[in-house]
Amino acid sequence: MSRSAFIYPDWPAPDNIKAVMTTRHGGVSLPPFDGLNLGDHVDDDPEAVQTNRKQLAVDLSLPQQPAWLSQVHGINVASCSSAKSTDVADAIVGKHQNDVCSIMTADCLPVLFCDKQGTVIAAAHAGWRGLASGVLEATIAEMTSKPQDILIWMGAAIGPDAFEVGSEVRDVFIAQHSESTEAFKAQASGKWLADIYKLALIRFKHSKIPVENVYGGGRCTYSEDTEFYSYRRESRTGRMASLIWRT
Repeated sequence: MSRSAFIYPDWPAPDNIKAVMTTRHGGVSLPPFDGLNLGDHVDDDPEAVQTNRKQLAVDLSLPQQPAWLSQVHGINVASCSSAKSTDVADAIVGKHQNDVCSIMTADCLPVLFCDKQGTVIAAAHAGWRGLASGVLEATIAEMTSKPQDILIWMGAAIGPDAFEVGSEVRDVFIAQHSESTEAFKAQASGKWLADIYKLALIRFKHSKIPVENVYGGGRCTYSEDTEFYSYRRESRTGRMASLIWRT
């Protein structure tokens, strides 16, 4: 597996914090999951998925295999030290040496967190449902860090020119934060294009996270078809992973 299979966050995390987002490059999965599919719930060959996961741990020199959560677009936050693959959660927080936090996505927004002291890490899976329900706020609360000490990186998600939603989705966000109107662009069809990155930024602001502490965003899983899996583009597809760990 080559280094080109990974996206490395450009953020000022402490030296003991390592983080990465995978792409679809590398791995052994066959079409339509080609090649580095890490999801075992998408009807891919289970042996291929396990091979991909084991090779990922080797290539990244992970201190241990991550717990692959059972994600349901909710707001439950797992503890990395005790997490199991059967745990139903959409975020995970690690506060111990060698913790490896990971979440899987294929259009939803992956978010990685750490504190400036390098003592706590987290990862969250934020589709629009989880975002509106408060998965980011729940993750921040579980970190128990001061907001000004939290660094955040947003990985690749469906972009603002591709994420079409109905008025009911827009209404949910505007009811919570009126400035969310800025994150939606009207379409002739009566639908709206949503900017999931901007919606996340609004929630970080209301969580008292300084804007200069938030990095990443700007990639589009839907349009960059050679780089990323996209559930909306092709419903039978693989999953990327975003991981963060302490060394």
